[in-house]
Amino acid sequence: MAKYQFRVDVVPQYLPDESSPEQSLFSFAYTITISNTGEVPAQLIARHWLITNGMGQVEEVKGLGVVGHQPLLKPGESFEYTSGCRLRTPSGSMQGSYFCVAEDGERFEVDIPAFALDNGTRRVLH
Repeated sequence: MAKYQFRVDVVPQYLPDESSPEQSLFSFAYTITISNTGEVPAQLIARHWLITNGMGQVEEVKGLGVVGHQPLLKPGESFEYTSGCRLRTPSGSMQGSYFCVAEDGERFEVDIPAFALDNGTRRVLH
């Protein structure tokens, strides 16, 4: 087991009631569970997201904590939150990282693997 290690699980969801496809606005929520799978308590300090729409345009988002929290997770503990984003296209993706500091002062980053944002519509090409 790695001394400093967080696992990130993501469940994305399209929000049709908060979207306006006729205005090219597509809303998505994502629920993230961050689990400390390492051996040392550590705190999530900041986030860094790259949000890519269906046309390949990338928006970068950086900030402290997640949804107003900077959770301190002991080994085996998890923190779950839901947030969201809007795209100008019906699909896209997100990926990023969390910056964390362990109780012993060690700093480390946790990669957030890319995940798809999709409103479920599929174009059929003839």
